[in-house]
Amino acid sequence: MAYSSEGKVSGEILDLIPQRDPFLFVDTIVDRTESKIITGYQVTGKEGFFQGHFPGNPIMPGVLLQEATFQTGALLMGTIGLEGDDTQKVGVVTRVQDVKFKNFVKPGDLLEMEVELTESMANAFYFKGKTRVNGKVVMAISFTGALVDA
Repeated sequence: MAYSSEGKVSGEILDLIPQRDPFLFVDTIVDRTESKIITGYQVTGKEGFFQGHFPGNPIMPGVLLQEATFQTGALLMGTIGLEGDDTQKVGVVTRVQDVKFKNFVKPGDLLEMEVELTESMANAFYFKGKTRVNGKVVMAISFTGALVDA
């Protein structure tokens, strides 16, 4: 992945999803099409969860790897929106399946989340996601999201 976030979060990200520090796990949009988005997050090691997960051997919790992927999906939903609906919407996860953890994420790792829209119906969006570190998949997941009134 060719980017360096330097601890700055894109204003576009802040406009599209409600999450904020310390629960924002996307700091850069790397690439985006109508059906696919790639984002990045620099794991600094200063995140509070490392204090207890696990002292002396810090590992990013798997549930937070999922959350980073969900936030990436929410960014894609936010750019797609619902045609003809001008009301404020927020993306939420409605279903998670087929989660596979393949490796650990440590302080200093640069996460790359890739989420692809496989189908949509009304306000439901079906996704497949992969999170990589140094080009290697550390987590794969399928999930469903929905745009709901904010």
